[in-house]
Amino acid sequence: MPRDRAPRSTYRLQIRPAFDLNAAADVVQYLRDLGVDWVYLSPVLEAEAGSDHGYDVVDHSRVDPARGGEIGLQTLADRAHLFGLGVLIDIVPNHMGVATPRSNAWWWDLLQHGRDSRYAEAFDVDWAVGGGKVLIPVLGDDGDDRFDALEIVGDELRYYDNAYPIAPGTHSEGDTAQDVHARQHYELVYWKRADSELNYRRFFAVNTLAGIRVEEPWVFDDSHAEIGRWFRDGIADGLRVDHPDGLADPGGYLDRLRELTGGAHVLVEKILEGAEELPADWAMNGTTGYDALGDYDRILVDPEGAEALGALDDRLAGRAPAPADDTWHTMIAGTKRGIADGILGSEIRRLARLLAVPTADGSAPEVDPDIVDALAELATRFPVYRSYLPLGGEQLAWAADQAQHARPELKDAIATVVTRLGDPADPAAVRFQQTSGMVMAKGVEDTAFYRYSRLVSLNEVGGEPSWFAYSPELFHTRQQKRLATTPHTMTTLSTHDTKRSADVRARIDVLSEIPDEWAATLGRLRELAPLGDGPFENLLWQSIVGAWPASRERLHAYAEKASREAGTSTTWTAPDEAFETRMHALVDACFDDDATVKELERIVEMVRGPGWSNSLAMALLQLTGPGAPDVYQGGELWDYSLVDPDNRREVDFDLRRLYLAAIQAGELPAVDATGAARLLVTHRALIERRDRPELFDRYVPLPVFGEAAVNAIAVDRGGAIAVATRLPVGLAESGGWRDTTLHLPSGSHRDALTGRRFDGTRVRLADLLDTYPVALLVPDDERHDD
Repeated sequence: MPRDRAPRSTYRLQIRPAFDLNAAADVVQYLRDLGVDWVYLSPVLEAEAGSDHGYDVVDHSRVDPARGGEIGLQTLADRAHLFGLGVLIDIVPNHMGVATPRSNAWWWDLLQHGRDSRYAEAFDVDWAVGGGKVLIPVLGDDGDDRFDALEIVGDELRYYDNAYPIAPGTHSEGDTAQDVHARQHYELVYWKRADSELNYRRFFAVNTLAGIRVEEPWVFDDSHAEIGRWFRDGIADGLRVDHPDGLADPGGYLDRLRELTGGAHVLVEKILEGAEELPADWAMNGTTGYDALGDYDRILVDPEGAEALGALDDRLAGRAPAPADDTWHTMIAGTKRGIADGILGSEIRRLARLLAVPTADGSAPEVDPDIVDALAELATRFPVYRSYLPLGGEQLAWAADQAQHARPELKDAIATVVTRLGDPADPAAVRFQQTSGMVMAKGVEDTAFYRYSRLVSLNEVGGEPSWFAYSPELFHTRQQKRLATTPHTMTTLSTHDTKRSADVRARIDVLSEIPDEWAATLGRLRELAPLGDGPFENLLWQSIVGAWPASRERLHAYAEKASREAGTSTTWTAPDEAFETRMHALVDACFDDDATVKELERIVEMVRGPGWSNSLAMALLQLTGPGAPDVYQGGELWDYSLVDPDNRREVDFDLRRLYLAAIQAGELPAVDATGAARLLVTHRALIERRDRPELFDRYVPLPVFGEAAVNAIAVDRGGAIAVATRLPVGLAESGGWRDTTLHLPSGSHRDALTGRRFDGTRVRLADLLDTYPVALLVPDDERHDD
């Protein structure tokens, strides 16, 4: 496969011990038949034992044996290339898994030899804190820094199931475990001290994921040797780079990666906020698609529902009505500041030490409380995930202005800090860039997204929940810009990180068309299963309606995770037993209480059909839109998944093969609970996209005229014409399409979904969309078979 070729589409597979590389190889032919261009793999380097996601890499030198090993990867690549598919692999340059120190040779050596370890330079440790020891926050709640369970077993220190190395010459006969521990290059500390004292950089606030310094040439070389082999041996064709915002120098890293891969296709997992754009000098082809995801939701949301749903959210939260932007930004200012002062307090304090006057003996300097406060406020007010100095200096200036306005008493401290943070050569500036994204991710994605309940389908990674709906004009403008600036970027609807799958969101989007009905329904549900946290009840019930039917176990797990992430009525670190008892009773009521079941099924029945229409519209617009569409595993049928790990469940590929075979034989499935209609749309769109790329090289909105024109969106992609229904409830209530007409380019067209032919430059949508709520017209001058 040509090294410079970009994928026309991808299909993401979650590689894990239960579905390893050999199992993935067995579905390659199905993916080819579906129409997929490249197979896209989650991380495959050796990870922590039992890891289902693979982002906790413990050994960069080999493919994980539990995931199929080197032979499994070679088998999959050979199979993919035999069938003409490229191979895109997810890699993790920012951090390593350290939950089981013995499994990670780098981390083990660091703990055993401390600053004398070769890997002292690989991990991002602040040796001035902790007396030159790595602080490991594992000691339990039975007492601060107690070692009751500490023991010596062979050449290891053990704390319950945790094992740590003993440095040479530090264990003599008769020594207690506590004596030996005191001589090590690490110190086991009370787990809550991580928030304020941890001295190694993590992935966000995950203590078991330790940051590594790939900016050091040898660290890059050692951690990417196996990745380089994949390209030398023709195994991989492209890479997805996880969390580049955690790196000290993302641009420099991507330059090195381009050298290593010979200019292969590279995508970055980058969250863009608002009108933010990717740095123009990065050596990559685009993002992993979160910026596109929100577009496809918002074109299907009814703007008329914003006021009523916003008023409902305000009432439930007990706050005075205010513009949505004000409400949202006030909320995230609070949640981000809570993160900066809380679980990421150790990172803020590390920044403050970099800004302090160094001590003569190299010990940790005293930090000015005002400087700590100013840093936390700047991180809180930072409008995007990070800057890339010298790019993004205006964002730092904006954050400083906002911080000074909010905290005028910190004006001098903020000015002092900003002078340093604006200098690209200052270590504090580099560290702040790595830290601001952590505060954003934890404060917004992992907290505010679980508190803001206006329309929870919009609380999605890369999205701005205060942006309620897009007009067709804005939607088209955004797609045209994507085609012009990053034509080979990835687009997506669902990922392993989305809070709700595309089909759950598509159903929840319907609530924007029936806001009064939803408010009344929620009121009855709250009476039937009271919880005492109005916004969270709104979020939870919307999610249950979106995912129904779901198993009892799945909903209990989701409710627990969502409530603790929200942190309003219960938390991970201090669960509120009374609240969680009521919450689990609410979930049980969905199955056991007749009145609750009746009310739940009534509202689900109301939104189910329009939700299917939205799902098909969303799928067609993404699959035919600018960029390379990704299908997340299993998403060619309905997928009503919630946040991870719910969205990483096993996929029934045998069922999908059966449906695909029937469709290839000419069956036109109904839009029903099987989801086969979605597979039809996915298959036909991917086939056209892969085999006739010349039909997708431009983006021209097509005019729709008539009483229901607002309910249609139509685009000429260069010969392939996508037509989708929007706001289906309003369409039905107003009498359907009636004489609404789509104007087409001259010539004869065939609907790739139904096979029907349409001649002339005008077609009635009542005729075009009488079988499905979407259509994909292609030129009929050349018959095109599967």
